[in-house]
Amino acid sequence: MKKLSFFLSLLAAVAVVHGEDGAYIGVNIGTAMSSVPAPTQITTLLRSQNIRHIRLYDADPAMLSALANTGIRVIVSVPNEQLLGIGNSNATAAKWVARNVAAHYPSVNITAIAVGSEVLSTLPNAAPLIMPAVRFLQNALVAASLDRFIKVSTPHSSSIILDSFPPSQAFFNRSLDPVLVPLLKFLQSTGAPLMLNVYPYYDYMRSNGVIPLDYALFRTLPPNKEAVDANTLLHYTNVFDAVVDAAYFAMAYLNVTNVPVMVTETGWPHKGDASSEPDANADNADTYNSNLIRHVMNVTGTPKHPGVAVPTYIYELYDEDTRPGTTSEKYWGLFDMNGSPAYALHLTGSGQLLANDTTNNTFCVARDGADEKMLQAALDWACGPGKVDCSVLTQGHACYEPDTVQDHATYAFNAYYHGIGMGSGSCYFSGVAVVTTTDPSHGSCVYGGKNGSALLNGTSMAPSSNSTADAGSHRAVGDVSSFLRSVAAALLLSVVLL
Repeated sequence: MKKLSFFLSLLAAVAVVHGEDGAYIGVNIGTAMSSVPAPTQITTLLRSQNIRHIRLYDADPAMLSALANTGIRVIVSVPNEQLLGIGNSNATAAKWVARNVAAHYPSVNITAIAVGSEVLSTLPNAAPLIMPAVRFLQNALVAASLDRFIKVSTPHSSSIILDSFPPSQAFFNRSLDPVLVPLLKFLQSTGAPLMLNVYPYYDYMRSNGVIPLDYALFRTLPPNKEAVDANTLLHYTNVFDAVVDAAYFAMAYLNVTNVPVMVTETGWPHKGDASSEPDANADNADTYNSNLIRHVMNVTGTPKHPGVAVPTYIYELYDEDTRPGTTSEKYWGLFDMNGSPAYALHLTGSGQLLANDTTNNTFCVARDGADEKMLQAALDWACGPGKVDCSVLTQGHACYEPDTVQDHATYAFNAYYHGIGMGSGSCYFSGVAVVTTTDPSHGSCVYGGKNGSALLNGTSMAPSSNSTADAGSHRAVGDVSSFLRSVAAALLLSVVLL
């Protein structure tokens, strides 16, 4: 029995996780593109970038099928155009849940349903449909015994908050009380979050110079430049925190104090019209999103609620070239439609999330806390079928010390990753490897990527010069699949030998 329990515990380490608390960064996935990547390409990119939380703007069955058994936590959405049907019919809502949620759960780790998008500010005539839709969907989840796992809420524009600074004086637009008051009571009773879209870029652009750029970008401010709420004496160093706290104060004004805020959209465009949108550029996008990730993942919280996590979703994964509006509307993505980074996030030393620089500045390393037996199996595969030249890991050679599975696996993973051209999915190894911008080189042990060297035994597995990026991606996925088989064999063998 002990042998079986050990094997099951190993499987549990890579199983789908249905509960998670604390801080995390997610990413929105829009599809307003002239060429939408295939769902399998999207999930490969998500896994290679260690993105574990996403929000979809619909419930596309092909995308949900591709997400099955990945463990990625998913918010599905009722598009605005479907709100009329669901808000008018309990039966329609039940069918929607049956088709788009129950049919995929639990293999797809669906955690929430977002009802519409900014309905109160973009479709005010549809506002009376929100609460019926929310309640009907909740009824369907209860009937399917899924209400404990999946929450229902609706994303709002921060524009529904009036007089947002100082935050202590903020309140919701009173004309929205017929919707917001029952909605907040519903969120309170079900434990669902208030979903809020927070865009410091637009706040900065519309302020006509009143909001400093540094304040919008999370840049460090001297104490005399911080914004102070005269009523609470709380100091604000960035727009993001001020808007989130404004939401908390606005809820408190309506006697609601225990509904958490989830930021369902935030980000910064990396390109815009040179004359009218000069601050929509890659440097500012890098600064905002890199600082945002650190701020959220460090559980900094807000001045009103320090140390309280604010789950946040970056807008967005891909540039959307068919979005209408100004030039910047098309360039909020972390990646272009081909999966190439739109710009490099500078996250050195801040963890292993969204290291989306696929130049020689990224490295593939063993995940902290990964099971040692799985690391050893992955190391054996990389140095064997993976064709990595691991001679430098033997005693007396440059990368022998530190003599740990973690360090040796990091060298082998990184050599494989760079040896096949850093293709999508080439840094996964059944979840025990992640991409990072932190260089693991030490002393005379120089890792591939720092100087462009990464040696594989025999014929190089890197895509040839006339191979397409997609072909390289498929090859990487195939290689990892054979690795999975060797890991499974190693785990089974470990059970037999115990």
